This record gives sequence, structure tokens and C-alpha cells, in this order.
Amino acid sequence: MSATRVLLADGSPTVLDAVTRMLEPEFDVVGAVRDGSSLVGEAERLKPDVMIVDLLMPGLSGFEAIRRLKKRHVPATVIFLTVFSDLALAEEAQAIGAMGYVLKPSADRELLPAIRDAQQGCFFLSDGVRA
Repeated sequence: MSATRVLLADGSPTVLDAVTRMLEPEFDVVGAVRDGSSLVGEAERLKPDVMIVDLLMPGLSGFEAIRRLKKRHVPATVIFLTVFSDLALAEEAQAIGAMGYVLKPSADRELLPAIRDAQQGCFFLSDGVRA
């Protein structure tokens, strides 16, 4: 069985590098982009299994990029990785079809379980999210 193909989207190259290192032992990181428009294009081109997406990026927000991809029927599983611990944002993420909402400060212990849960059809919500 081939490794799960993951596309990363975050405005910070430091975050992209850290998440790539975290995922590479288990997953195939097929791309990393720094803005929402590039995410749309690369998702259509690369057809990843999973997309790890920040909410705030240059150009299109993570939410808007995912809305566009959903309209174009790009079937990848979406997990948002963000600094925003607001429950309303997590609920919006789930409403647009995301399967996970992980806070960046806890990514080292929650991102891998979030991907695994999402692949099993379960929504993952970071422990630090508050109403």
C-alpha cells in the first residue's frame, strides 16, 4: 500500500518545514504552498489524499481556498492547522467539509492523530479549542 499523499498550505516557510519533517516518516508530502491561490492550483494538479491548511494565508484564506476546491470536486481530506482557538471557526471548518481542526501549538502531539482520525471519517478537534 502506498503512503498517504499530503499537500501543505501555510504562509510561513518555518511552519511548512516543521510540518514536513513531522509527517515525512509516515506520509508522502507531495507539495507545500504559501498562499491560497497556489493551494487551489496544486491541489487540482497533485490530487493529494490529505491537505493540511492554515486559515490565514496571502491571497485566498484557507476557508475560501477549500470552498473553491469543494466546488471543483477535489476529494482530499482537509485538516486546518491554525493558531485560532475559537470554537466558531472550528465549526465553520467542519461545515465546509474539513475533517480536523488542529492548533499549531499542539501540532507535535495532535496532527498525526488528526490525520489518522480524519482518514477513518472522524472529525478531530484540538483539545485547546474554546467557545
